[in-house]
Amino acid sequence: MTQRALDSSGEQTPGSSRPAMIDAGAELDPVHPVGLPPSGHRATGLTTAEVAERVARGEVNDVPVRSSRSLTEIVRANVFTRFNLIIGVLWVIMLFVAPIQDSLFGFVIVANTGIGIIQEWRAKRTLDSLAVIGEAKPTVRRDGTAGEVSTHEIVLGDVIELGPGDKVVVDGTVAEADSLEVDESLLTGEADPVLKRPGDPVMSGSFVVAGGGAFTATKVGREAYAAQLAEEASRFTLVHSELRSGISTILKYVTWMMVPTAIGLIISQLVVKDNNFKDSVARTVGGIVPMIPEGLVLLTSVAFAIGVVRLGRKQCLVQELPAIEGLARVDVVCLDKTGTLTEGGMDITEVRPLNGSDEAYVHQVLRSLGSSDPRPNASLQAIIDAYPAGGDGKAAWAVTEAMPFSSARKYSGAAFTEADGTSSAWLLGAPDVLLPEGDPTLGEIDQLNEQGLRVLLLARVPSGELDAPDAAEGDVPTALVVLEQRLRPDAAETLKYFAQQNVATKVISGDNAVSVGAVAGKLGLAGAENTLDARRMPTDPDEMATAMEQNAVFGRVTPQQKRDMVAALQSRGHTVAMTGDGVNDVLALKDADIGVSMGSGSEATRAVAQIVLLNNSFATLPSVVAEGRRVIGNITRVATLFLTKTVYSVLLAILVVCSQVEYPFLPRHLTLLATLTIGVPAFFLALAPNRERAQPHFVRRVMRYAIPSGVIAAAATFTTYLIARHHYSGPGALEAETSAATLTLFLVAMWVLAIIARPYTWWRIGLVAAMGLGFLIVLVVPWLQDFFALKLVGTTLPWTAVGIAVAAAALLELSWRWVGRRFGA
Repeated sequence: MTQRALDSSGEQTPGSSRPAMIDAGAELDPVHPVGLPPSGHRATGLTTAEVAERVARGEVNDVPVRSSRSLTEIVRANVFTRFNLIIGVLWVIMLFVAPIQDSLFGFVIVANTGIGIIQEWRAKRTLDSLAVIGEAKPTVRRDGTAGEVSTHEIVLGDVIELGPGDKVVVDGTVAEADSLEVDESLLTGEADPVLKRPGDPVMSGSFVVAGGGAFTATKVGREAYAAQLAEEASRFTLVHSELRSGISTILKYVTWMMVPTAIGLIISQLVVKDNNFKDSVARTVGGIVPMIPEGLVLLTSVAFAIGVVRLGRKQCLVQELPAIEGLARVDVVCLDKTGTLTEGGMDITEVRPLNGSDEAYVHQVLRSLGSSDPRPNASLQAIIDAYPAGGDGKAAWAVTEAMPFSSARKYSGAAFTEADGTSSAWLLGAPDVLLPEGDPTLGEIDQLNEQGLRVLLLARVPSGELDAPDAAEGDVPTALVVLEQRLRPDAAETLKYFAQQNVATKVISGDNAVSVGAVAGKLGLAGAENTLDARRMPTDPDEMATAMEQNAVFGRVTPQQKRDMVAALQSRGHTVAMTGDGVNDVLALKDADIGVSMGSGSEATRAVAQIVLLNNSFATLPSVVAEGRRVIGNITRVATLFLTKTVYSVLLAILVVCSQVEYPFLPRHLTLLATLTIGVPAFFLALAPNRERAQPHFVRRVMRYAIPSGVIAAAATFTTYLIARHHYSGPGALEAETSAATLTLFLVAMWVLAIIARPYTWWRIGLVAAMGLGFLIVLVVPWLQDFFALKLVGTTLPWTAVGIAVAAAALLELSWRWVGRRFGA
């Protein structure tokens, strides 16, 4: 097979410019070259000995593509934190000056940190295994054969084949090119594809959008242009998350409040009060420790990690953890029809000859077109299946020129030498692109499109450059190829889910808008009748945003328009998710808030997407959305618990300093309260189902409830404590005062827990009841009374403490309802 190629001056050069995209193990035929590398012969690649020699010299693509943090980094991140340092120092002090029960908070931190390390390690293993499954392997020529190898096994000088959708994994020089168009937008920002010829450089991080070829690796490993970018893009990370940044902001303010308050408490307890030194130290530490919301960071990490594991079991690779959170915030999902709503394959239902064309001749043209492209798309594959080479005993014609399909021009083409020696050239593509407006054939095509059928036009063109901008001028319509797309059986249910969740769905496709709308209508998409041909889409961003909001289906969309559509929606404040599997989706996937790629999609789409559906099932998306909502909604709930404790601890310390009294609690008391009202219930609540749509402004949403709750809890507790100081006297008075204050604080904190646990289910009621029962057991079992230094004395003060707690609970209810009305949900 001979084809034409253009040299850098634009002149035709002999020989072929198309690489042989052959199966692994197939022999290369040096006698019949299919490409013209600079040296004038087909590149057969390195030998096994040459590969081994380069590996020994270290000339190998050894950049570690990590999908997660190492075990050392996980341990370091969980252990060496600011608050662990503070608590660790306080824990060591308490081990020397107080009974072991006052040091329980230290053991709790050790256990929590261990849980965090184990959960993230589990998530790392899940993520790593999924990354290996989803790894794309480039085709490399060695020893005269072509086969797939892992990216990290590529060595300097390897000849690597390229086809549509393939990513350039290392830097190199083009050895063979057949209409090879490379998109370098991820590196240069330039959206237009670049036509590559033999001798031209290609950079890692770019990807092929049309044509094919091969290149020789000239830079591998860390020397490759995009090696560090690729490593960073695929790393397991917790950055760029509103949830994480919100918690960091809260912790920063907590630190600012904690430092002066702790200093004042230390001075108050150690200098002003003439108490027993060890007891003063213990009560000082008891006032500082609860100010730290240490479990909040841990619980967030654990919730994210468990989310990764859960999604991993459903064959969903989360390449960046915030993607779980991001998809939960999405209010617009943009879908590419092919591969998302429809399965990749198609079937030919009819071929309609036009203008008196001979049907047998049309079939022969289609047979030859099918054999002209070694990497057919779904439409051409359907033609190959219906008209295979050798079918009916007829072989395909000899190909003299071929032009692969491009989503930008919407058609492909080929030129042949027919059996009788005559020449012919053909285009196959979108009828409304190849035919002029008003052509009577378009009316017939519209009727087919309205049935959800896809129609291609086969047109004969004058011999000439097929890839010329005016190649379609003067074409003669020869036949309509009618294709039926295979609907995904789970697509309708998924679209219904998004509609129920108030997530707008926009179908964006390169196909005919009416046809796409018919397919979407069959699947029950709301607003499927509102279709728009993107060639009539306004270019003004604001007008485009309006058109995007008013319509649900868009056809004949170019790759650049997909990108502009995403930007237009984002300009209106929408959080946009984009799904796709083809190279024409890459730019939009990159710019969307969340990019979702199919596992079978091109390597380029998988490289830029935050979420990869390895099972190629669009139906997995609701699971990701649900997981994100569970994580965010539950962390928002339990964060209120942690920060309520921080607020009342800081206020109690301030009240103690101002009143010049002993701090009412020992560390053991607050460890008990924190465990029963925060630690244990927060763990269960954080992992509970939650379908609430994620809302923005995390810090404001949490603090608007935590501040009034903390203020009420501190005021009620300190009131009880002051009343108890006037009621009790003599030996053991401080212990009795502490017990009464502890009872009030526990009951108020339990009421906060009861509010947060709503809406009630049987297990939520059981959880709250179990925590209350735990505290009751401590109050009635003698050895637990001694262990925690809790013993209610008399009946007057205990019932007074209960009464104050009831009043505080009523205030909590009123304040929460007022906040809900005043600041919104």
